[in-house]
Amino acid sequence: MAHDSNNKNKKPSRGLHELYAEDPIKADELVWNRETDAGSRRGFLKRGGLLAMATAIGASIPFSKNMPAGLIPAAFAQSDEPFALPGKEGLTILNDRPINAETPPHLLDDEITPAKHMFVRNNGLVPDVKALDPATWTLEIAGESCETPTTFTIAELKSRFKHHSYQLTVECGGNGRSEYVPAASGNQWTTGAVASPKFTGVRLRDVLEACGIKKDAVYIGYYGGDLHPSGDPSKEAISRGVPMSKALEDETLIAWAMNDEDIPVLNGHPLRLVCGGWPASTSGKWLKKIVIRNKVHDGNKMAAPSYSVPKYPVAPGTQVPDEDMEIIESMPVKSLITFPKTGISHKLGEPLLVRGHAWAGDLEVKELHVSIDFGITWQKTELRAPANRLAWQHWQSELSFPEKGYYEVWAKAVDSEGKAQPMVVPGWNPKGYLNNACHRIAIQIV
Repeated sequence: MAHDSNNKNKKPSRGLHELYAEDPIKADELVWNRETDAGSRRGFLKRGGLLAMATAIGASIPFSKNMPAGLIPAAFAQSDEPFALPGKEGLTILNDRPINAETPPHLLDDEITPAKHMFVRNNGLVPDVKALDPATWTLEIAGESCETPTTFTIAELKSRFKHHSYQLTVECGGNGRSEYVPAASGNQWTTGAVASPKFTGVRLRDVLEACGIKKDAVYIGYYGGDLHPSGDPSKEAISRGVPMSKALEDETLIAWAMNDEDIPVLNGHPLRLVCGGWPASTSGKWLKKIVIRNKVHDGNKMAAPSYSVPKYPVAPGTQVPDEDMEIIESMPVKSLITFPKTGISHKLGEPLLVRGHAWAGDLEVKELHVSIDFGITWQKTELRAPANRLAWQHWQSELSFPEKGYYEVWAKAVDSEGKAQPMVVPGWNPKGYLNNACHRIAIQIV
């Protein structure tokens, strides 16, 4: 992208606004790629070089020789722009119709994500709160591969089936979309469309088996109470599903509680489906109906390109035919640095505690490594086992820095099959899904 000579007259990119306020000429030496704005952790340095970068940061960069070409310092690449939603604290809005908001990394430091810090990802309009009454809410089980279609009240679900609680990681398939170049359409999520709360409910398997599963069953689909953004009641906001193998897992729940309280309205109260480790779009909210299918479910946003990626690597910007796309299933290995908050100053000679979470879809995380020299060397961290299958795992480490200056702490997870996070944005895809590049934060050693 060419430098815009009128950049001084434009609203400064997020993350650069303080620098523009102090010195517009200096700030112009760092040109943000607008297609990866909206809080992106990466971008491309178009001019100015290391001298301008170090000057703007206000410190030397001890490992500057290791910096990947075109890297924008993490100090410039994150933003804290709060948005107020009922029951939520500190979330950043991405869209208001439908409502979508993500959580800054430092607010995801809890081992179990509290309701106030769980991201909001909606494809449709939130149902009228007056209609969300657990006493009258019903769930219908039907479909061509259901032997005995049945409708349950929530009270009947609670009385007829055993209750189960699991901590489950849910992540939007587009988390990290803002880093892709060329930009992909959709909400420009950075890192905060992920959470790992504890859900309580009944196993989907138990309910489906009670209604009878025909031998030809291959998929389930859900329908929720949310409205299409147009407000047209004849249109579905979203209706997705999963193969029977995922539907019948122990951890796949029909849930009515989150962290031992009612699920927040914005996250699906009074009833939702939870399929941990897969794109959060498979975990239908305001759950009204589940169908057992003898084919891949054909609800809204099941067909490509929605929640689908190319079957083969493609060049950035490629037009990929729908028939060459495949549905996303298990999410890739990923990690997040939740402490300290990016941009802090730390005294030379004192060890710095860093910590965060890591997850790997249907798999476990085997190792977590951190780097302070832009990925040239890595230090293995302490990594804990998950609370249960499909919960994220906690890690921490103490770091020492050799001299004063600007550093970045990078985190890289490795899953139980040996697959590691890439240091840069992975293969481009038309909808900007599955970005699992290493997370990084800025540290000033003084």
